[in-house]
Amino acid sequence: MKVLVIGHSSWDISCPVDEYPVENTKYRLDESVMCGGGPAGNAAFLLAKWGIETYYAGVVGSDDFGTKIKKEFEHVGVHTDYLETNYEKPTSLSFIMINRKNGSRTLFNIANGRPSMKKSEFTCDPDVILIDGHEYNASISAINKYPNAISIIDAGRITSELLELCKNCKYIVASKGFAETVTKMKIDFANPGSLVQVYTALKNRYNHAEIVVTLEDRGALYAVNNEIKIMPGLKVDAVDTTGAGDIFHGAFTYAIAKGFDIEKAVRYSNITAGLSVGKLGARMSIPTLVEVNNYYNEKFPNQATPNQQVNPNAAQVTPQVQINQQVTPAAPVAPQPQVIQTPVAPVIPEVPVQPVQQVQVETPINNVTPVVPDATPTANDFSVGIPAVGETSSVNAQATPQATMSYAEAMQNLNNNQDNNING
Repeated sequence: MKVLVIGHSSWDISCPVDEYPVENTKYRLDESVMCGGGPAGNAAFLLAKWGIETYYAGVVGSDDFGTKIKKEFEHVGVHTDYLETNYEKPTSLSFIMINRKNGSRTLFNIANGRPSMKKSEFTCDPDVILIDGHEYNASISAINKYPNAISIIDAGRITSELLELCKNCKYIVASKGFAETVTKMKIDFANPGSLVQVYTALKNRYNHAEIVVTLEDRGALYAVNNEIKIMPGLKVDAVDTTGAGDIFHGAFTYAIAKGFDIEKAVRYSNITAGLSVGKLGARMSIPTLVEVNNYYNEKFPNQATPNQQVNPNAAQVTPQVQINQQVTPAAPVAPQPQVIQTPVAPVIPEVPVQPVQQVQVETPINNVTPVVPDATPTANDFSVGIPAVGETSSVNAQATPQATMSYAEAMQNLNNNQDNNING
């Protein structure tokens, strides 16, 4: 099993703070973590750490940061054949402030003149392709060259190129911000019908793909057997949420590569991302495959987990700088999928990926009425979403369902019906 990951890498400097800095004030920080980062970079790191033969395609500068990123990849077994070094532009740098009180992060990405890949030819013959939209030419080249490979896109920051790439991927894992911007609708958690409307409109736009929408602190939205469901995230005491979305995408790619169905893949990804937020630093917080499987087996003892093949070098990777001891997360609560809507949309077709020139036809879905959800996530549920900011794109078809009861009433009803069914 080979996975080709194409996209962005950066060097991350993460510093915990007690409060957001006041302007024109000096601060002395006593703790920091420095390591590689970036959506595609973190996902590739996880896949190799978990024993998947992984190829990474991206670009770094000829500076120390680029050298360190390459060494980190090679240390866990990522093939860097397609990692380019640009001698004119520096490696992308991110400075991240982490709120010690709740684990939220404020990220400053220094990407002035970020280098792009010059080559777009691949010979690795991958079974799965994961892209994050940052390297359009390389991404579309790989998708068109390997039409039988399963293609997955991390749809976060909206650009015209990312929107085009979404038309050519079998799986779209979108952030809440991406879904809202593309559909021109807002998700209101007090109105479950808004979740249905946004998901349905996004499905109408990309009706060839299986779609997952991450919902910040509310879990993830997906469809299975013509039912729209929500999978709450793990309830944990977050130390640092940096990279949780990247880790979700990496674990989702692993699960799809191993043949998991969509529901089990979302559950597995939620568990992985939830376990990661108990440690400081994005890449350094990636749990081992054994940790994830142990948690999974404890919560779902009758369900199968993947082969526990682990790269022996992965355990030796440590942050470059880390002063204080990392905090162990509280015992997480296992997520349970909850049905929020039965749409009339057709089952996602099993069709080969079409080249970029083909235009997708939007199919409206009418007369959709949401059912009362079986459960709803709470405000403490962990998020793996990445807010998107950028261009908007219109959607021709919109569903207009109405909720049959209030969100508060639904919550009371939901806790009594837990769905533990996962197909191995």
